Amino acid sequence: MDEPTSTFTLLGLTFNWTTIISTLLAMSIVVLVAVLMTRKVGIRPSRGQNAIEYVLDFVRGILGDQLPANLARQFGLYSFTLFLFLIVANEMGLLLQVKMGNGVTYVKSPTADPLFAFTLAIMSLMLAHGTGVKTLGLGGYLKNMFFEPYVAMFPLNVVEQFTNFLTLALRIFGNIFAGELMLNLLASMAWGTHLNGFWIILAFPLEIAWQGFSLLIGGIQAYVFVMLTAVFTAQLSGNE
Repeated sequence: MDEPTSTFTLLGLTFNWTTIISTLLAMSIVVLVAVLMTRKVGIRPSRGQNAIEYVLDFVRGILGDQLPANLARQFGLYSFTLFLFLIVANEMGLLLQVKMGNGVTYVKSPTADPLFAFTLAIMSLMLAHGTGVKTLGLGGYLKNMFFEPYVAMFPLNVVEQFTNFLTLALRIFGNIFAGELMLNLLASMAWGTHLNGFWIILAFPLEIAWQGFSLLIGGIQAYVFVMLTAVFTAQLSGNE
């Protein structure tokens, strides 16, 4: 968290170059992969088309377990895009990190930035709350969110909405940040010039093993984020 950063100011707001570059790179990878895999869509699907359709069916399964059919269809494209983006964003920093001479890492997982994770959580929860208003009406939405199952539950329901936000954001940030932090620590042990051969032999296989484990965790966190978004949407629209 204390590593050097590179920022710029625009209209009184401060922006982090690392987050911007990493996010744009992750978005570009998602678009490129999607275009390449679906540019020849046919009755006889190619390997790329099969892969995209598998991911699409997987996301539909997540939504179908939590939402009624009409809401699952409405959230299908958003959830599919979100899942692909999170897969790339979570894994990117575990496979590639670009650090310049000034010590600033310009390319890593954007989800390792807490502000980015909070932004994703806010975006998903805004859609969930908006769906609740659209489905139940403003009065029904407020009653469902704050006064169910009993009016006396109001304080706990308010706390629940705040914890939903923290759960969505901190879960993905904590896992990805910890994975990158541990990888950097093991890399410094394996390649640091001040260490002897014993530490290199010990740290290098640990780094490979942890990288594989972190890649698995990154995929799981993409799944969990999409699933929790669907769960919160179901709750707020009265479809628990």
